[in-house]
Formats: sequence, structure tokens, C-alpha cells
Amino acid sequence: MRISSNRFRLLSCTVLGLLLAGCDPSKPTSATNGPQQQATAPALPAPATPVQAAPPAPPALTVAQQRVLVLIKQVEDAYSKGEADYRRGQLPEAKAQFDRAVDLMLSSGIDIRGDAQLQEEFNRIVDAVNGLEMEALKEGNGFAPKVEPSPADVASDVTFEVDPNIVAKARTELATTKSDLPLVVNDYVAIYINFFANSQRGHNTLLHSFQRAGRYKAMIERVMAEEGVPHDLIYLAVAESGFQPRAMNGRSGAGGMWQFMPHGNYGLTRNGYVDERFDPEKSTRAYARYMKYIYNQLGDWYLSMAAYDWGAGNVQRAVQKTGYADYWELYRRNNLPGETKSYVPEILAAIIIANNPTQYGFDDITLDPPVLTDTVTINYSVDLRLVSDLVGAPTDELLALNPSLLRFVTPPDTSFDLHLPAGTASVFAQRVAGIPEPKRNSWRYHRVVAEDTLASVARTYHVATAELAAANQLDEKDSIEGVEALVVPVPPPATPSAHMVLYTVRKGDTLVTIADRFGVSLSQLRRWNKMAGIKVEPGRRLHVAESVNLSRGSHARRRGSSAPSAGTHAAAKSKGSIAKPAAASTPKAKGTSSAKKSRKPKTSTHAR
Repeated sequence: MRISSNRFRLLSCTVLGLLLAGCDPSKPTSATNGPQQQATAPALPAPATPVQAAPPAPPALTVAQQRVLVLIKQVEDAYSKGEADYRRGQLPEAKAQFDRAVDLMLSSGIDIRGDAQLQEEFNRIVDAVNGLEMEALKEGNGFAPKVEPSPADVASDVTFEVDPNIVAKARTELATTKSDLPLVVNDYVAIYINFFANSQRGHNTLLHSFQRAGRYKAMIERVMAEEGVPHDLIYLAVAESGFQPRAMNGRSGAGGMWQFMPHGNYGLTRNGYVDERFDPEKSTRAYARYMKYIYNQLGDWYLSMAAYDWGAGNVQRAVQKTGYADYWELYRRNNLPGETKSYVPEILAAIIIANNPTQYGFDDITLDPPVLTDTVTINYSVDLRLVSDLVGAPTDELLALNPSLLRFVTPPDTSFDLHLPAGTASVFAQRVAGIPEPKRNSWRYHRVVAEDTLASVARTYHVATAELAAANQLDEKDSIEGVEALVVPVPPPATPSAHMVLYTVRKGDTLVTIADRFGVSLSQLRRWNKMAGIKVEPGRRLHVAESVNLSRGSHARRRGSSAPSAGTHAAAKSKGSIAKPAAASTPKAKGTSSAKKSRKPKTSTHAR
């Protein structure tokens, strides 16, 4: 929206319309006098020089109006840059510019609701950003990196018959397979071995999952050993995310490599800046501790895997109902939901193939190189664009190394483990020391090139030349020839006011999912919008606190229950709670299991 140009455009159109209509102010009008009246009326003497009526001067803008126009131009510039980044496929950069466009308005100190022009601009920008994000969601995970389907996702519709040759081959291989889990091959497992080994879609998806595992395998194995859980539990990540740390389930809100739900205390921080469910190492440690916690209740690793998918309380009730603390017996008796019936066989198939890759056609696996980083623990807020300047790494690489960050800036007033490209910790420490700590969330670091001047660098970053010179202890007229780098005093945007953010409800949203999305409580969201219940119609605009992560995906599956903190039990996700068992094999719990629609593979024989 360009307010000043619109006014001049409207004025020009008005004058042009008068001229086209024959209403030249220099000529007398005859529209109201009929022809006869015109003939008898006395003639008016023509002026020697026609006088053109000057258009009225536009009213002078008040200081407040001028501030609004300047602000709108800044907002438009930021949005335009974001749109250009978006069209180039640079989604993290686009998101940063879109955030800046909104933050400029929220931090301006101007009452958006009290100024019609600014309110219109705010609504237009929010709607435009939401529209672009929805467009990005069709291609992947919104403004987050695109997430591939996991092997479990593509195996969800397996329906072919059991191949006896696959069963025989797998049992032969099993005799020499070394695993710290008790492995079994039956018809249910063989179906998934066949799918992953002999169908193109299944093979490719599992292959990509194995390849990605190379980035984190050494770290995961170390954490699993430190926490004392079986090594091969690493392959639950095949079913959960395909080893993608930013996997997100838009339906349930489960996120990260291990698909933790947004509710519950897992020992993982989740706030407006950070979501440690997306931190590969921290989430892996939480996963290992939770699996050990479940196993200590159920006493069986297959039941523990089922409980990770469905919830420990639900598994305990199924055991109590049937009297069998055995996963396969619960399977045969149809006391497990369809998703959990497929979950454990999928994982066992992946474990067997991973331990015998060449026998199943996976001799072409080339593991992705391990993620190697330098880690510096900081207790101040720093912008990733400044970090990019300091270490010479692009921002998308820094975002990939720090997947738990929800913003381009690390959290203030708290400790954060910042992961840097390997070998850059010392240069980061050296260069960041030249920037005052309170300024590290906004200032930039500019490497000087031959054609640079103080004025040109100031224009690039939209700062005053005098301020740039002062920050570097220079005079405004000084040459910067021979200067290696400049610190640039970019002013920080103020923190947005919580009540000023508007969110347009999308299809499938509820108040619960929106509250999770923005990191606020359901009661807060209801109070701000004077609502009850959890349903909300698409298209409605809600007032919410600051947006933390607008990325949603649809590939990963939902997690079955919450994890406990040390020494406590977790609240279950949606069906029951974790009940403390009297004995590992016969847990004490009340209630019955609630089966989902089964997607059990069609088989010609019973499991053995």
C-alpha cells in the first residue's frame, strides 16, 4: 500500500475525468440551459487569456500521518524482499523478512487499531504471508525445510500376500544377525521386509532413511550406550521420522526425530525461541530415557515399542484385559489399534535389513557424512545473520545446525548451545568480542571489500553514516582502505506486544492446535478471544501471543503418550495415563483399549 502515491493518483484521475467529460473550467457550461435559453442569453466577453483553475493543494500531512507512511514503506520493503526470497526458494530468508515486516508494525509504538491505514496494511501483510505459507505447505513443511515421508508412511497401505521364500530367507539370516534386541521373523515382519526390499517405493524410502542416519548415527549410538538402552532402538526413528530432526505432524503437533508431543514434561525446553524436540542430541537422550522408563514398567521391548506409539497406559489395559503380556498375542487377539499393529513389525523389518543390507539389495547405501560442529554455550541473544557474518557460513546452514531454533535469534537471558560449522568456534569468539553483548541480537559484521566506503556500507544496512563511523571509532570522512571489517549498528526491533498478533484460522485448526502452535495456554487463547470450547471456524482471525513457529507438515505419525521427567509419571496423550504396575508382566490398570481402524496387512497365514 502506497498511501501518498494513491492520493496523487486519485487527484490526477479526477482532473482527467473532468477534461474527458468536457468540463473545462475555462469554458461556460451549457448542460443546464437548453438550446433556446442559450440563444437568448447575453454573451459573456471572452477573457484575453484563458485561466486554468489550479487543483486544490493536498492537505499537509500531520507528523503522525508521516510516521505511518514511513512505516508502511518500511513494511512494504521488508515484505517485498521476503517475497523475492520466497520465489527464489530461500524459505528461511523469506520467513525472516516476513517476520521483520510484521515486527516493524508491532514494535512501532503506533496503535494499529487506531489507524485505519495501518490496520489495513497489517491485515494485508498477515493475509499475504499466510497465503504464501499455505502455498509452501503444499510442497513440504511450510517455511521449514521440506520433510520426506518416513518408511512407515509409505508402508501404511501394504496389502500383498506373504512370500514364503522371504520368510525362509529372513529366518536364515536371523541366525547370524547380531542384535541387542530379541528379533523374530513371522509373517507380519516378512511382509515389511518384502515391501522394503522388493518394491521401488519402499526400497527408496528406507534407503534414504538409512542414508540420513549417517548424520546422527554415531551420536545416537553414544547416547543410547550412555543411557543403557539397546543399540537397535535407533531404528524407531525409521518409523517416526526417517531420521529428519525437523519432521512435524500437522495433525497432532508431534515433532522432531522422535516425534514427541507438544504436551508433557520430557526434560525438553519449548518456548517462543526454542523447541528442543528438534534438537537431535537432546531429543535422543529424552527418547532413550523414556524408552527405559517404559521398559521398567512393561518388562518387554516389543510392548515398550508398542507403548511408545500407542501409550503405556493403553498397552497396560490391553494386557490386563487379555491376561497376555506379549505383543504378538495382543496382535492376534486384535487388542491393538491398526497403526500399532504395523508399527513394531515395520521397525523389526528395518532392524533386520539394517543388519543384513546386502542380502536385501541395500548394498548401495552411502551414509551421509556425520554432522560435525563446534558448540559454544552462550547466555546472550545473538542473531543468526550476525553469526553468519562472523563465521562466513550461510544462514540456512546455521539453521540446519541449530534445528531447535524457532527464530533467527537465540533466546535472551538463558543458556543456549549454539552449534557452528566445525573449526569456526575460535573465529566466532574473536569477532563477536568486538560487538557489545546487548547489541548482538541486531548488529551486523561487514567484511570490507575494495569498493566499500563508510557511506556505501551505511546505505547497504540502512543506518546513518555517522552512527556507522562512531561504532567503529572512525570519523565520518575517514577512508576505510585497509580496514578488515566494520561492525554495523543496526537497531533492534522491539519485542512484539502479545495482544497485537492476529492469526487467520485454517481448515483443521482447533483452539488446542493453535495454542500449541504459538506456545500459549488454551485458557489464554480463550480469554483473549472471548471464546469457549475448542472449535473455531476457518477464516476467523484470532488474537494470540507472538508467533513462534508457523511450520507444519503431514508426514510424521502421532506419538502415543507423554514422557516423564525424572522421578515422575507423565500425563498420557489422549487415551489413559501411565499406571504404575504391580509387576512388570502384569501391570495394574483399569479400562479397555480403544482400537483405531486397523491397517493390518492381508496375509495368507497366521503369525508364528
